[in-house]
Amino acid sequence: MSKHSAKPLDATERQSAKPVVCYSGGLPSYDEAFYAKARQSAKHLQSVVIPPRTGGCFDVKAGSFFRISCQHGSQVGDLNLWNKHNMQERFFSGKTRQLHASHVSVGDRLWSSMPYVRPLATITDDSLEWYGWDEDGGGVHDVIGTRCDPYTHNRLHGDNYHHCCHSNLTSSLAQHLGISFEDAEPHIHDVLNVFMCTGFTKDTHQYFMKASPARKGDYIEFFAETDLLCALSACPGGDCSTTHSSDEAVCHPLTVEIFDTAEEALSNWVPFKPSHYTRQLP
Repeated sequence: MSKHSAKPLDATERQSAKPVVCYSGGLPSYDEAFYAKARQSAKHLQSVVIPPRTGGCFDVKAGSFFRISCQHGSQVGDLNLWNKHNMQERFFSGKTRQLHASHVSVGDRLWSSMPYVRPLATITDDSLEWYGWDEDGGGVHDVIGTRCDPYTHNRLHGDNYHHCCHSNLTSSLAQHLGISFEDAEPHIHDVLNVFMCTGFTKDTHQYFMKASPARKGDYIEFFAETDLLCALSACPGGDCSTTHSSDEAVCHPLTVEIFDTAEEALSNWVPFKPSHYTRQLP
């Protein structure tokens, strides 16, 4: 409670207002049968390994699936997505959080930035779907946190650390596109924290992390709703049980597998269009 304001006489009445879900209804339904049939037809196309405390980029064709997995041990990853043909359209974690929840799983979409506001990818499988919400209020696959970054680390601790997820994502994008770090950095955006277990403390409502429940073999799988450019960082925090932005944690590689879907399985698939909103200019 604030020490700087007096509690008004009608405080209880004000605090008892009924909560209202901000965004409900109108979202595209999750066609589980379609995605399951498409997945059955898909063939393994490519594997990419992201070494610990580094990042990597990979392309995923519209209508394909990609899986991120812990093949070597529990490991958190930070994921960025862009429309491959227009990098102004990129993953919007805040809108994804508003439309779904603070943590995402099967059936949830990863939405793109304004003015496009459409699903870039759909989560179709998740070995940690069972986790739900724990006694601390924690969940897995977080769209609350931004990404660990060297600027905040320097502000808080006064030293320089060069393998934060922000830096890993920037370096990998720069290398993939053949551009400078400085030109790549503005494209990096708030992430999907894959396998990360987070929430808000019940007393102070501060953002917390705890040991990821991911174990060797756990995975999350996505369907690309458009042609994607993806960047993934293997977080320097490892399973994020104690720390991040340092070389102290035990870290493991992350594995990305891309699966090409048979054309006949996509015969009735209609890709999402950008928002139809028509601007009214002053």
